[in-house]
Parts: sequence; structure tokens; C-alpha cells
Amino acid sequence: MDDELDALRPSGLAREMERWNREDLEAYITTMKAEISKVERILASKAGVNAEAAALFGSADKS
Repeated sequence: MDDELDALRPSGLAREMERWNREDLEAYITTMKAEISKVERILASKAGVNAEAAALFGSADKS
């Protein structure tokens, strides 16, 4: 997972964020927020599928 996060950090910069300039840190935040939004959409989709499955199997149990 660290490799995935490294891919998101600004290129050519040291691993230590304290050394990054403001613009790169702000760009990193923007990128991370986009990733968080993406994961939240995936989680919401999975929750919808889980609810549909529960409704399907819940109605089958009542038969």
C-alpha cells in the first residue's frame, strides 16, 4: 500500500513531507481528497449492493 501512496506524492520529492513546499503539499492534499472521494463512492456502491442482497435473501427467508 505504501507504493500506491508513494505514486500519489509529487514526483521528485523526498519522502519527508516536512521538506515539501506549500504548493506540493496542497496538491498532495487535493489528490488525496480525490482518492478519498473515490473510495467513499465505492463504499457507498457496496453498501447499496449489500442492502439489495439483504432484501433479496431476507425475502427468500420469509417464503
